[in-house]
Amino acid sequence: MNPKGSAERAVTLKDLAARLGIHPSTVSRVLHSDSAQARGAASAETALRVRELARELGYSPDPQATSLRTRRTRMFGVIVPRLSDLVLAIMYEGIEEAAAEAGYSTFVMNSRDDPEEERRKTEIMLARRVDGLIIGDAHLDGNLLHDLTNRGVPFVLMNRRIEGYPSATCDDALGGRLAASHLWEKGHRRVAVIAGEPYASTAVDRTAGFVDRWRELGGAISEDAIVWSRFDTVGGRDATEKILHACAPPPTALFAVNDFAAIGAIGTLRSHGLQVGRDMALVGYNDTSLASQLPIPLSSVHSPMNEIGRTAVQLLRRVLKGEHVQAVQLRPTLCVRESSALQL
Repeated sequence: MNPKGSAERAVTLKDLAARLGIHPSTVSRVLHSDSAQARGAASAETALRVRELARELGYSPDPQATSLRTRRTRMFGVIVPRLSDLVLAIMYEGIEEAAAEAGYSTFVMNSRDDPEEERRKTEIMLARRVDGLIIGDAHLDGNLLHDLTNRGVPFVLMNRRIEGYPSATCDDALGGRLAASHLWEKGHRRVAVIAGEPYASTAVDRTAGFVDRWRELGGAISEDAIVWSRFDTVGGRDATEKILHACAPPPTALFAVNDFAAIGAIGTLRSHGLQVGRDMALVGYNDTSLASQLPIPLSSVHSPMNEIGRTAVQLLRRVLKGEHVQAVQLRPTLCVRESSALQL
């Protein structure tokens, strides 16, 4: 119920203060400050009375008034290449969950992995006065991050990393190494890589990790056996076609830096009369829900996608507090299934 005479309006800080016989600023600090500031604003007993009355009367802060007072909107902007990408959708779920737990809202926009579109969407978000940005489409050859830093815009990277900027990613180089070690242990000596887009750290790191580990084990891999491609089934299909035409004899195993590219590879292999898991081993990356549900279940490097999104929120909150934040790389694991389980 509301205080007498306020049945037609929302409960305010002044209403709570009047009921408790304390100053509205004290109520505000208890309800709107972090725990350390709140402890300094009132005794534990008073703070408890404030919170109990706020719950009883259904008090909810006015977001516009809060924004004017703190110069913050408690909103994060998120930019991804495509939210239709299952990997990015799961990361965004993690962002949304962690942001809500911390009292923030989020909104997401797609850049289509186009640097100009990314810049345009960034300006739209800044015009809406977001407190900070989570950027999931960073290009290794781009200059947007340098510009945002010069403007003092708080941001962190997610999914892709760039040296010198705070980021939440999978340890993609390690993921590539896991795939290489697995295929070597299964007896493969001729391998090829569907490498993804060269402007994305995910593609570069996964490919480099695989190739470095392969060579450490004593294997050889030619430039023709590394094909850069789109991060989708079309890219995987086209890259596999190039590999089969360029490599003689053909490889006995493929590593695709993305599950969707791996699915595209399956289509090309089938069109050449080759069966995955019998004639050609195949390992993907991310371990999306599709991987285990394919007719021939796909071995894949598992990336903790939801946790990457949650970590990005944690890092951005620290950036907003003025802390020095370093990159965080979460550990991948390899899920071995029928597509690569056969021993040569």
